[in-house]
Amino acid sequence: MTASLVLGPMLRYVDETSATLWMETSTACTVELRADGKTWTAATFGVHGHHYALVEAEHLPPGTTVEYTVDIAGERAWPEPASEFPAPSIRTLHPQGRLRLAFGSCRTSVPHDALGNAGHGVDALRAFALHQALHNDDGARPDLIAFLGDQVYADSTSKEMQDFIRSRRSLDDPPGEELKDYEEYAHLYKLAWSDDANRWLLSTVPSAMMFDDHDIRDDWNASLTWREKMHGTSWWQGRIVAGLASYWVYQHLGNLSPVGRADDILWQRIRAHQGPDELDLTADLEAFAERADAEPSSYRWSYCRDIGDVRIITVDSRAARVLDPGQRSLLDDAELAWLDEHFQGGVRHLIVATSLPFLLPRGLHHIESWDEALAEGAWGKRGSRIGEALRQALDLEHWGAFQRSFKVVADLATEVADGKRGLAPETVTFLSGDVHFSYIAEVERSSGSRIIQAVCSPIRNPLPRALRFATVVMSYGVAGPVGALAARSVKVPKPPFSWKSIRGPWFDNNLAVLEDTDDGLSLRWATGATDGDPRAPQLKEVATYTVSPRSPESRKSPDG
Repeated sequence: MTASLVLGPMLRYVDETSATLWMETSTACTVELRADGKTWTAATFGVHGHHYALVEAEHLPPGTTVEYTVDIAGERAWPEPASEFPAPSIRTLHPQGRLRLAFGSCRTSVPHDALGNAGHGVDALRAFALHQALHNDDGARPDLIAFLGDQVYADSTSKEMQDFIRSRRSLDDPPGEELKDYEEYAHLYKLAWSDDANRWLLSTVPSAMMFDDHDIRDDWNASLTWREKMHGTSWWQGRIVAGLASYWVYQHLGNLSPVGRADDILWQRIRAHQGPDELDLTADLEAFAERADAEPSSYRWSYCRDIGDVRIITVDSRAARVLDPGQRSLLDDAELAWLDEHFQGGVRHLIVATSLPFLLPRGLHHIESWDEALAEGAWGKRGSRIGEALRQALDLEHWGAFQRSFKVVADLATEVADGKRGLAPETVTFLSGDVHFSYIAEVERSSGSRIIQAVCSPIRNPLPRALRFATVVMSYGVAGPVGALAARSVKVPKPPFSWKSIRGPWFDNNLAVLEDTDDGLSLRWATGATDGDPRAPQLKEVATYTVSPRSPESRKSPDG
């Protein structure tokens, strides 16, 4: 059987002199990456009968763009001979470069035809990909695309995914139309990443990823009650193991730098393998996933990197939660200590990428903090039951619903912005998704760094119009003071600072681009629009905003 590409190649971690290329192949084989007159090879490793390769290219020239090809078993696999897209290439980071970062979250895997667009809207990622391919402008190419959660929907499946599930088992058996095992996750990723335009884009623009709840299941780790309910089912253990195992293979492995991979126990197992037969990583991977779920402190999904004069801290806000009543925290002590270590000044911009918005609209934040106190027993057992029911029904499980960790991170952000953790940056910026509307919010302060929340959600999964109205009512206007009153009624402490929305909300399918410029941090949101052919959307600007820096003098800490 001739080996071929199933998915990819996907360009993942890239720095000044190295690049990582991930792919899935049809059979066990050796993959060759050719670029800049050099060749790098990697043997595949197997998981549940699937085959994957991660090729590490080293000693590339800094700040340059080089075209590449991929051969499998001696035959050209990428680019495809009939491809109408520009030649795939690797652009290494320039030592004095300025960051250009695309970001967004929440993308469903449905066809890009008229029916798919009618139900899910135009895919903003595809519109962005076609725009990049048409102009093929290296100067406008992002250094990185950050996917901040819900790359796949394991709990809300498309007709195409349900057809695959039905070919293997009855939809009448638990978990029904939801994903059950690794094989189903592998097919869902294939549906998500096989589109020709997006596949080309991800082969030539580096990507970084972080899971959110739908990568596993809606409200994943919302509360101890939720977790106990899931563990009481016949299928949850298989789901969480398959979800975390597939996430490590398809998403997380490519997030890691060469140094980070070298410290990863599963990658060490892959690199240490000797012999003519392909390494079967299945047993090791499943044992790892079981341990990562049962003992969250045994593995860190968060990661941090610097690009130019910008630090990007990507935070896991799902797997590292503490759910015990009275100790609830979005991040456990080990994760908080890691965040404290990396939450430092001395850069022009400090970016915290977390799937859940740190600064929700004030009304919604207060409602979530009120609900947490209610569920924790502020109004007795009956109130606790009501609070838990509301939490799960309305998805009230963001940072505002974990007051302990919210305050810790708010204090960290303020200390950095006040110059108490090194030279104050121009901005402390939180990038997020999840909520299916986009906006910009800012902490109200007259000195120090500007503290910003920028949200881009969804890439392709818009809220129904009725829910858009409900979201605005719960989040803005009178919801702010009413929510504050509700929070005070259960003795929730006032937030350590105040913030307000400065742009938005926008409910379009969007992809956002952040750029470090001389004028400040430039942000723009763009959506896809069709004029005839549903598979050929154009990119349409939705909003722009520049976060201008305060003067260096005003960014000094109060005590100098």
